Amino acid sequence: MKVFWLSLISLSFTVNGQYFSEGWKPGQAVTSESSAPSPTGVPSGTGHSDNSQKSQQLSVDGILNSPWVSSLFAKAGVNISSIASTVGLSSKAAYPWDPRIPLITDTNFDDMIVDEELKPEEERNRTWLIVVSTSATNKGGGISQFVDRIFDETYNETLTAGDLPDLRWGRIDYLNVTYLTTKWGVWQAPTFVILQNRGQTLRFVKPQWLRLHEGALRTFLNTGMYNELPPWDSSFAPGGSNEYILHYMALVLMKFYNVVIKVPGWIMYIASGSLASFIIHLLHRPTKKDEVKGQAALNNTHNAVAAPVADTSVPSTAAASGSTATARQVKHRKSKK
Repeated sequence: MKVFWLSLISLSFTVNGQYFSEGWKPGQAVTSESSAPSPTGVPSGTGHSDNSQKSQQLSVDGILNSPWVSSLFAKAGVNISSIASTVGLSSKAAYPWDPRIPLITDTNFDDMIVDEELKPEEERNRTWLIVVSTSATNKGGGISQFVDRIFDETYNETLTAGDLPDLRWGRIDYLNVTYLTTKWGVWQAPTFVILQNRGQTLRFVKPQWLRLHEGALRTFLNTGMYNELPPWDSSFAPGGSNEYILHYMALVLMKFYNVVIKVPGWIMYIASGSLASFIIHLLHRPTKKDEVKGQAALNNTHNAVAAPVADTSVPSTAAASGSTATARQVKHRKSKK
């Protein structure tokens, strides 16, 4: 029995008794009411810290995604929104596209498509539908945005139906992928690329050829009409005799792009203007014969200007002498009379 009472007393000391106050008494100063204690096991500052982190995240997100900050960094050639999204400072996605559709780049193309682990039957049936788009930036036109919307809608419809198990979807950012677009000879976007045989068989389809509307792209895929299109079979195509030309050309352009993309835009404007002025001056530089002729013409002009001016008083003198002779003749006639 004593053990019971001792345990009950010990438990009473551990109970927090600050839930009720004794109230105000006459003559007692008025004080502010203390806040209720935090629940047991939860630190009192946890909720406040979470709210402060959220508000800080929202404030940073709003600043980085504001138009004036984006335009300021854009003038320096920096995409601050993409960088902030990559490092986790912004909740805004780096690309406006569906994240479920993989983004094909120069670095992951081999791992994702060429070296994909497939069984022999899967390898024969594997088909990639890749859209080359420019709608990720402000430079992308309305056609790219429309094609991307149709592409994403068709992707969702295909996932819901589940009737194209061997088809894979991908997207290429035309402005940031240099090697693949150069090697494939894609100089215009948007463009559909139908890829088979681990990238050795390519077919290119312009969106205007399909007359895209609701359900047109899905019908094109379901019926297998893309297999009826002739593949790219020129000497520059994969496996062709001149494939190496586009390969090395694409490597050079990719290296050049990777260097130029790090240079701020205003420096590029100055450098390009200086280079253009130098090239124009070089193209319009006169030959040695033209320089000799020009120097001779300049000397002749200088001599003509430096020559003494002819005496203009001669005609007036002759006129004066003429008038004097006429007067003498008149006097002579009068003397005869």
